[in-house]
Amino acid sequence: MIHSHDPRMNRLGLPEGPVPAVAKEALDQFGTYEVFHQKKEGAPFVYVGPVHAPEADVAFLFAKEQFSRRFACTGLWVVPTAAITLTAYVGDTESAYDTLPLLPKSNAASAVAPDSRYTDDTAAEDAAYATGEEDYDIFHLKKRGKAHQHVGKVRASSPADALQVAKAVFGEQRPVVNVWAVRSADVLRSCDEDRDIWTTTPEKKYRDAIAYKVQDRIEKFKAENQ
Repeated sequence: MIHSHDPRMNRLGLPEGPVPAVAKEALDQFGTYEVFHQKKEGAPFVYVGPVHAPEADVAFLFAKEQFSRRFACTGLWVVPTAAITLTAYVGDTESAYDTLPLLPKSNAASAVAPDSRYTDDTAAEDAAYATGEEDYDIFHLKKRGKAHQHVGKVRASSPADALQVAKAVFGEQRPVVNVWAVRSADVLRSCDEDRDIWTTTPEKKYRDAIAYKVQDRIEKFKAENQ
């Protein structure tokens, strides 16, 4: 134990030598969640960055504070990083879909998830889900340096199958540098009923130095102190 003339140090009971590192449990840190932001009504959801959180609900709160305070926002999606299945990255003039096998067109057509806002094919949906198929959200990266953007949904029995179905449905879109597939059930989405949480000051120029008109005061100060 370290002995000091300072009694406060002695009360700490500090060892003289280095203390062996304590083994930590695997994955004892907060997990990461990926956040998608909708800037205005009708716009696609676009990837804006990750947050660290112990669970999805907390991740959503962190995402709201991080990504909706400075810019207009009408919706947020939060997805566990581990829930994202992705293709290999390719060049800016290529398509990541070229690295995937192509499903028969008949299978692809039946695997497009309908938009529930405009369709009411409940029986067909129930039959598909009964066979183990689920909805997957598909995101495209059009160019390196940009952000992944939501392009639609497909129905598949696994993430790998979802990417194959996405190739048949969205494969003609080029270029596509990278593709993400996310099981829709893994996405925590903001609700239409909670739109009031986005109510905020639409104009936030006060955050920028350029918004403060002080040049006349600077000139006056210079003139008075010459």
